Amino acid sequence: MELINFILHIDQHLLEFIKQYGVWIYAILFLIVFVETGLVVMPFLPGDSMLFAAGALAASTGQMDPWLLIALLFTAAVLGDTLNYHIGRYIGPRVFEMDSRFIKKEHLLKTHQFFEKHGGKTIIIARFMPFIRTFAPFVAGAGRMSYKHFLAFNVIGGFLWVASFITVGYFFGSHPFVKENFSHLMLGIIVFSLLPAVFEFVRAKLKARKHH
Repeated sequence: MELINFILHIDQHLLEFIKQYGVWIYAILFLIVFVETGLVVMPFLPGDSMLFAAGALAASTGQMDPWLLIALLFTAAVLGDTLNYHIGRYIGPRVFEMDSRFIKKEHLLKTHQFFEKHGGKTIIIARFMPFIRTFAPFVAGAGRMSYKHFLAFNVIGGFLWVASFITVGYFFGSHPFVKENFSHLMLGIIVFSLLPAVFEFVRAKLKARKHH
């Protein structure tokens, strides 16, 4: 509940961070994006909503430069996925046999199925999907995807994800309607970004039922 509350009111929390830490807000945001994308045990951090809120606050407070935000957080996203890929490559396929409190086997298997269907494009698509975003580079590494191909998808996906959410937040986040309904909008972003995973899950279930 604490985490949900934090995500739904992330604009207020980020505003507090700006007041309290000033220019260090860039380092805090960099770290959150890096950890969410780089550590497979941290898939629940508020990536999408945080990027949108950061863009909105850059426009309304004038205390953050949107171009610097995009450059820094794009770098954090690419470095995070790169670390995650190498962790997956180092640990290897044996991780699929594990099911710990930190790395859920079902999340890994779902991401693996997504890879089977969409190939390398998964790295780009996954950027816009919570949970799968964190597991995709790990699975790519464990599945021995070529690093050259992975890096290309990583850079494209990272840029599209960061630039789109910050830009939309910057231009629409300070609109009175958005301000008044910010928590509903954050909930909407979360639900919308989870829809592809839900759709894929339902489609797989229906397909399995047909075969039975």
